[in-house]
Amino acid sequence: MTKHTITIPGIPAPQGSKRHVGGGRMIESSKAVRPYRDSIMTIARDAGWHTDPILTGPVRVNIIFRMPRPASHYGTGRNAGKLKNNAPIYHDKTKDVDKLCRSVLDALTQAGVWKDDGQVAHLSAIKVYGDTPETVITLHRIHT
Repeated sequence: MTKHTITIPGIPAPQGSKRHVGGGRMIESSKAVRPYRDSIMTIARDAGWHTDPILTGPVRVNIIFRMPRPASHYGTGRNAGKLKNNAPIYHDKTKDVDKLCRSVLDALTQAGVWKDDGQVAHLSAIKVYGDTPETVITLHRIHT
C-alpha cells in the first residue's frame, strides 16, 4: 500500500519557538505542543508507521487541521446549536499553518516514521473549522 492515514484527536498545537532557560538549556515555549506531539507519535507507532518500509525515499504529506469553532459560529435561541449560514470554513486566526506542519513533521520524525523529514518532497496543509478538533495526516510514497 502506498497511502496511509491517521487521525489525531484534539486541538492542533503549533511548534513554537524555543526559549533559553539558562545553563545552555532550551525549552519549548508552548505547553500544548508536547502532549500534541506525543499523541501523534503514539498513534503513528500504533498504526505501524515506524516499521513500514514504504516510507523510504520521497514522501508526500497531506494534513488537515480541524480547529474548534467558536460559539459565535452558532445561532442562539431557537437556533442554538445550529451552524450559521455565514460561518467560515477556513480558519484564518492564530496558529500559523507552517508551525502546525512543523509540529507534525517533527513528531513523525521522532516516532521513527522516516529517517528525516527532509524526505517530505510534497507538503499540503489546510486549516479549517470543524465540530471536532483533530488533525488528519495522510502519507503517500512518491514513486520515482
